[in-house]
Amino acid sequence: MFTAIENVTQTEYANAAISDITATGSDGYPPKDDRMESFWLAGTLKSFYLVFSEPELISLDEYVLNAEAHLLKRPV
Repeated sequence: MFTAIENVTQTEYANAAISDITATGSDGYPPKDDRMESFWLAGTLKSFYLVFSEPELISLDEYVLNAEAHLLKRPV
């Protein structure tokens, strides 16, 4: 999934937003918008980092992750 997102959104400096994933340009990929969504760094990359990190990095018995991958201490 990460590789697919990179292939479609990667630019020289960052990752572009895609307005219409069903449209295709001459290269076979959707046209890229000249902007990057804030959640790309705040949520998407953080989620990928946590998914592929070592399991002992964060105890999911002690913490939960919200939709933007913020760690919240579970109540005891």
